[in-house]
Amino acid sequence: MRVISFSGFMALYNGLSASLCRQLTYSVTRFAIYHSMRDHVIHNQKQHLYFYQKVYMAALGGVVGGFLGSPAEMVNVRMQNDMKIPVHLRRNYSHVLNGMTRIIQEEGFLTLFSGAPLASGRGALMTVAQASGYDQLKQLVLTLTSFSDSLSTHIIASFIAGLCATLLCQPLDVLKTRMMNTQDYDGIIHCISKTAKLGPLAFYKGTFPAAIRLIPHTILTFVFLEQLRLNYGISVKSDLGQD
Repeated sequence: MRVISFSGFMALYNGLSASLCRQLTYSVTRFAIYHSMRDHVIHNQKQHLYFYQKVYMAALGGVVGGFLGSPAEMVNVRMQNDMKIPVHLRRNYSHVLNGMTRIIQEEGFLTLFSGAPLASGRGALMTVAQASGYDQLKQLVLTLTSFSDSLSTHIIASFIAGLCATLLCQPLDVLKTRMMNTQDYDGIIHCISKTAKLGPLAFYKGTFPAAIRLIPHTILTFVFLEQLRLNYGISVKSDLGQD
């Protein structure tokens, strides 16, 4: 409400172009790598995957996706943060390509990847919690309860996966945002030490807004994926090796 009252309703969509670009690089890459590797192993083993196998596949996909999505993530963070800083200090990027171009011209190409280590780490944790977590939770629900492979099962598994992803990734989200938004830190360790001085809860600042965003995002992602599989004949193999 404060954002709307001070900056207008459309301020809620600051950074939309950068967010879409990030999804096209980060999310597409990490899910493509995870599902491609998972389906390949299932095809060769002809049996279900162990959880640790899902974890390392998801982590690899998340690391690569996080690195590739880092430039768009930096522009997104800065565009969303503009409203919080004085007018004369605002960067006023008009869209994601304008932001990337100006960062390269004003700060150098490598600045686009200054938050890449944290983005890659966060991507690994996020994909482990979302992709492998969802697969494992769905398998447990189907095995331990009387639920069938239905919408309710997908919602339960994706809700828990989204909650786990929020709690697991929030500390890295805080650090990543701090590093991408300013050049005041010498590195990751410096950023961690300065944040730690604010108290342990500083690493979980913004957890509730993050949960409001991430849990519905996770639910919709997997519900749509499963509904495509069930209703439109798009083959998405489960971790049990069945279509």
